[in-house]
Amino acid sequence: MIDQLRQRLQVLQKAGIEGRPGTLPFGVPAIDTILGGGFVLGALHEIAATGEAHLPAAIGFALTAAKRAAPSLRLIWISEDMALAESGAPHGSGLDAFGLAPEQLVTVSVAHRRDLLWAMEEALRCGATTAVIGEMRAGTIDGVAIRRLSLAAAESGTLAFLLRTEPPGDASTAATRWLVGAVPSIVTGASRLAAQLVRNRRGPTGAWILEWSDSDGQFIIATHAQPLAAPTLDRPHRQVA
Repeated sequence: MIDQLRQRLQVLQKAGIEGRPGTLPFGVPAIDTILGGGFVLGALHEIAATGEAHLPAAIGFALTAAKRAAPSLRLIWISEDMALAESGAPHGSGLDAFGLAPEQLVTVSVAHRRDLLWAMEEALRCGATTAVIGEMRAGTIDGVAIRRLSLAAAESGTLAFLLRTEPPGDASTAATRWLVGAVPSIVTGASRLAAQLVRNRRGPTGAWILEWSDSDGQFIIATHAQPLAAPTLDRPHRQVA
């Protein structure tokens, strides 16, 4: 079965290269150039937080890409029950402020990892969605399941994101794999994150510091340098009794 999935995926990938498959620009020229135009549509992309505390940054990165998939986005977000218990459910007003109308989102919770992968595959194959996000806790994923998700995304042309709470150590057939974590912000209220592309089936990798821009409604390359402590001049030596 693994060999059959691998052969089928290779056929689809070859056809995609010859047919110049659509890409979804992320909106940051430096990233889109590395990706060959943007996120490949009809493909699975993995986004892992650098640690559980950094999951909101990884979610923000995924949603920024997903909401660009279509003017009338139809997004399905599937989470394990434990993910909801640990991190909470998406907040309506927060999504609206982010530029994602709550009515564009359908959330699904499942009890087990196998149910998450099955629900993602079914959502990708239904043809009524523009993007699917699967949020899972720490742990490995069976290689066959990853290939099935990649195959389902390729056949339907739907954008698929697999969110993980920590950097994975398993192999993957995903088109890209990212590590995303929050970093300190210089401008008050401006969210910052570090995005590292550690796997890219279409070319090179890279790393960027991104900052949320309210005026643009998306992440942009951070232009401010990280603050450094200035040396203190004429500091008196402490007297020791």
